Parts: sequence; C-alpha cells; structure tokens
Amino acid sequence: MPEVLALDARARDGAPELMVEPGDDVRAHGGFANLGGLGNLGVIGIAFPRFRDGRGYSSARILREMGFDGDVRAVGDVTVDQLLFLKRAGFSSVAPERPIDPAAAGAALARWPVFYQRGAGERVTAFDVRHGNAEG
Repeated sequence: MPEVLALDARARDGAPELMVEPGDDVRAHGGFANLGGLGNLGVIGIAFPRFRDGRGYSSARILREMGFDGDVRAVGDVTVDQLLFLKRAGFSSVAPERPIDPAAAGAALARWPVFYQRGAGERVTAFDVRHGNAEG
C-alpha cells in the first residue's frame, strides 16, 4: 500500500474498507438519509487509475453531501497539482502511486487562501472576505 498523505484531520491509518472504482455510483452503497452501512466505515478509498480521470471527485463530493465524515482517500495516480482540488472536493487523504514531497504538498494546499465558490471544506469565499463576513 502506498504511503498515505493527510489532507485534513479526518485522515486515518489503515487500508480502505471500501474501494470505489471510477464507474461505481457511491449512492448505491448507502442511502442519502442515513448512509446505510457506510456510516460504520472509517476509510473509503476512491480509485484514480489515471490522473486525468476526474470521476472520483464527484464520488467524494457525493459522499460528503450524504454526510460521511470519515476518511475519503484518493488512491492511485494522483499528483501534487491535484491536492488542492481533491481537498476541495472532500478528500481527506491520498495514497499516491508515486511519493509526493510533503513540503511541496504543503505549499500546494496553502497556495490559495480563499475561493470564489464554496467547496466541501470550511474555507470562506472571496465574497465573505470582501464584505467583512470572514477573514481570508
């Protein structure tokens, strides 16, 4: 198993208890109301067989919208350039095929302090900052 890089505090040790492949519909694994059996899982892995296959971003976002608060892990061909987007979609860790330098990961995750649209994380929007609703 590749080394796991945490993107936020929800990251956990251990292998994924469920792997979601690019063609899978995560909604089939649990109901929207109560997550079915997914609420009992600690780590759900989402496969990235190729870095240019973006279907996993949707799977992570759907899991977070369903209320899953465990570790959603991107597994496979992910690069440092994707880390910020993965985090914004709801991923809490990555297990990349090729090691990612922790310093480069930190720089990538800190590059943009605010965004125009809300993501799955707790970041405020540029609108909030401009209108005094939050600090950037």
